[in-house]
Amino acid sequence: MQPLPGVVVIRGDVSEEATLRLLEEQSGNRSIDLVVADMAPNISGLGLVDAARSIHLAELAHEFARSRLKPGGDLLVKVFQGAGLDEFRKDLARTFASVAVRKPKASRDRSSEFYLLARGKRQQG
Repeated sequence: MQPLPGVVVIRGDVSEEATLRLLEEQSGNRSIDLVVADMAPNISGLGLVDAARSIHLAELAHEFARSRLKPGGDLLVKVFQGAGLDEFRKDLARTFASVAVRKPKASRDRSSEFYLLARGKRQQG
């Protein structure tokens, strides 16, 4: 990906401490406007397993967004259709003012991947 002015792209495994440290270093004490989590697990070919792994990654992104997004900030997160998705969407709805499903045209019709766009992080309180 070509660099974008004012945008920091971090490529790594969010379940690893080194990646989390890099995220913290890059964001410092600043609140973040937007988190884009275009993460996918290593695909096993087993739909239930892949969906569960996808939700786990999405939950990690949500946890980061809850702690680092400024009020009103947004989260775009990739997920796979499957078990745990409804509960995850409910969790997002508790944190954000709106949650919408987005399926890019570039995504194959038969693919179970799509994105959840969570807008307007609520004030913590």
